[in-house]
Amino acid sequence: MALPALSSSGVKFRQVLAHFPQELSLAFAYGSGVFRQAGDSAGPGENNMLDFVFAVDDAVTWHMMNLTKNRSHYSFLKVLGPKQINSVQNYGAGIYYNTLVPCNGRVIKYGVISTDTLIDDLLHWKTLYVAGRLQKPVKILTQNENSKLQAALVSNLKSAVTAAFLMLPESFSEEDLYMQIAGLSYTGDFRMIVGEDRSKVQNIVEPNVPHFQKLYSNILQDCPQVVYKHHLGRLEIDKSPEGQFAQLMSLPRTLQQKITSLVDPPGKNRDVEEILLQVAHDPDCGFVVHQGIARIVRSSSVVQSAKTILTAGVKKSVTYSMKKLYKMTKGWLRKAS
Repeated sequence: MALPALSSSGVKFRQVLAHFPQELSLAFAYGSGVFRQAGDSAGPGENNMLDFVFAVDDAVTWHMMNLTKNRSHYSFLKVLGPKQINSVQNYGAGIYYNTLVPCNGRVIKYGVISTDTLIDDLLHWKTLYVAGRLQKPVKILTQNENSKLQAALVSNLKSAVTAAFLMLPESFSEEDLYMQIAGLSYTGDFRMIVGEDRSKVQNIVEPNVPHFQKLYSNILQDCPQVVYKHHLGRLEIDKSPEGQFAQLMSLPRTLQQKITSLVDPPGKNRDVEEILLQVAHDPDCGFVVHQGIARIVRSSSVVQSAKTILTAGVKKSVTYSMKKLYKMTKGWLRKAS
């Protein structure tokens, strides 16, 4: 089962792909340059940077070919060659970004991640970095027939729904659900304190509810633990300890581990199933899940941000940070007006 494709031709995004080596297992565009956000004009900002992620089966070979085609995209690390670039890529969230790159009359940022690393993140939420981006609407530009990757993409969406259920009350709106899902990958991210608009999640969801529905409606309709009143835009879920235990047991492995480490005192080493059963009976179950997600995101976001100095270089890093601060300030002013 492939990730649902979003409408519109995406020609301008595919024109960008033509500038890169074509050995891609998955390529997608995301962010405010692709989807309108609250506070923007009628459509995605034409002046906004276009964001891409390229998944590749062999990162060393891909970087070698890209260095030949687009050497200027890389920081000083290009002199070290593709193997060292791949070594830097493997730190943190396992993705290497080239940012503030002029391409086809626009400024773009693109991240390169190995297919295996992406699949691992989608299934187990090791970093929730790229998996988190794929829990929100994206523009799929190319996707090969890798059945493991296709299954992992769908598994990631199902896990996002499950985690959101655990943090929501018994009855809630469809928009509440999408707000919770869209916020997963920002939970614990230090950039939400300095560098991002505090209303970012709301700005993403409000104009794009139909896109979220396209991603999640089939999953919600097939889920036995939810009553999905599509015509009313309302959902009701099983908040009994038994229902929450079933949800906790189906969470990605890394999140289960983080929850376990939060609840289990050092030295006890209880069985994971026993600990999750305890959490299922806890009135603060949703908060514990939230804290577990925050632990995953916090560590990966810090390392990934630190990598930017290497992958972008000091000048681009400062420029990129200033753009983020400008957007954050703009969001504050819009909210205050």
